[in-house]
Amino acid sequence: MTEPDFLDATRVFYDAVAVDYAERFREELGVRPLDRAMLAGFAEFVRADGGGTVADLGCGPGQVTGQLRDLGLTVFGVDLSPQMIEVARRAHPELRFDVGSMTDLDLPDGSLGGIVAWYSIIHVPQERLPEVLAEFQRALAPGGHLLLAFQVGDEPLHVAQPLGHPVSLDFQRLQPDHIVGLLSQAGLVVRARLVREPGDGNTERTQQAFLLARKPPPA
Repeated sequence: MTEPDFLDATRVFYDAVAVDYAERFREELGVRPLDRAMLAGFAEFVRADGGGTVADLGCGPGQVTGQLRDLGLTVFGVDLSPQMIEVARRAHPELRFDVGSMTDLDLPDGSLGGIVAWYSIIHVPQERLPEVLAEFQRALAPGGHLLLAFQVGDEPLHVAQPLGHPVSLDFQRLQPDHIVGLLSQAGLVVRARLVREPGDGNTERTQQAFLLARKPPPA
């Protein structure tokens, strides 16, 4: 089956920037206390519901994967970019990282206690989001948790020549209410949402959204 164009474009972009990206954003999570709080809340929910394996989908260089491990979770990372996976494996040799796509997870039904998609659904065209969220729902065990992070907005952001590399990519900005509706359609119940203002520095220009959802447990 032919791979969708957006997957190839995303892979080419992140393969080109992987090493410089990892260095540029290495400390980003450390200066974002509200972001860390959402990850900590997610981890606590997962542990309270019996733990289970967590997948960090679109893991990039693995900072969030490592943070989830530090929060007591059994976690592995998946990313479309082989170069990003190489960077993540060097940074966190004790963790598992796989090349793969969130559009077609190589995982059994109901096999995950949690999924984190931290600024990764922003690379999925909006018309494809329902199928991606349905794939998340399929892979989650009943009672499993999902944490999404994304930029807020109505128009895509075009990024060209990042960090001096001759590549470009469109980043989808999203509206929280719209994503809440898509989560509901996928059979996932939103438990919490946070929208914060842009952080200090020049890496953020819009509000940032975080949605915590759950696959309902058996009645």
